[in-house]
Amino acid sequence: MADELMLEIVTPEKMAFSGKIEEVTIPGTEGEFGVLRGHEALLSSVDIGELNFVKEGKKIYYSVNTGYAEVTSGKVTILIETAERSDHIDKDRALKAKDNAETRLAQMTKEDVEYEMMRAALTRAIVRINVAEKKI
Repeated sequence: MADELMLEIVTPEKMAFSGKIEEVTIPGTEGEFGVLRGHEALLSSVDIGELNFVKEGKKIYYSVNTGYAEVTSGKVTILIETAERSDHIDKDRALKAKDNAETRLAQMTKEDVEYEMMRAALTRAIVRINVAEKKI
């Protein structure tokens, strides 16, 4: 069993986070899952949602987009499209994105080519709003 748990959150643009943590909760496509030190190795796809972890007794929240997670006994690597820490989210911008997505979805049917893309945009906006309201 590993003595510590390292977490890396990597986006195409940057290393969003790298450091020692106590635990992490990840929004997997098959459901949310938690990882502690010594976890069995696994690969999972990551869904749009809230990722959170505990570092030095404090819970830190991120809004994340789709990607992949690799878990080993001592390290979690998350390769993700986007990751925004709660205190870096522009809530007003997220509210505007939510309103825009709702308006566009109301004008579409499920058969429209852009329907799923707009539904995902709405989900991302809602997650960003919810995560922005959480304190570090």
